[in-house]
Amino acid sequence: MGFTFWVMAGAEQSLLAFGAQLMSSPDTAQVVIDLYILAVLACIWMYQDAKRRGKGLGYLVPFFVLTAVFVSAGPLLYLVLRGGPETETGRL
Repeated sequence: MGFTFWVMAGAEQSLLAFGAQLMSSPDTAQVVIDLYILAVLACIWMYQDAKRRGKGLGYLVPFFVLTAVFVSAGPLLYLVLRGGPETETGRL
């Protein structure tokens, strides 16, 4: 995540311009589309996991925003802050 933010901070073009450039060619557009399909699946997983852990939708909004902008940043941060595995009984 740190590398992503470092690269974007030093980028010569805006994030929107970069995205538009990627979508202008079918081969790179396919990669972007695949990434966002995975991002949507990650958001679904985060929602289901947070719901099971008793977290509300308000807790997830920052993760969804990060996912929409940087794709991997939201799920990675969610995993870091989520803690270890948890079962229904609270034990492994």
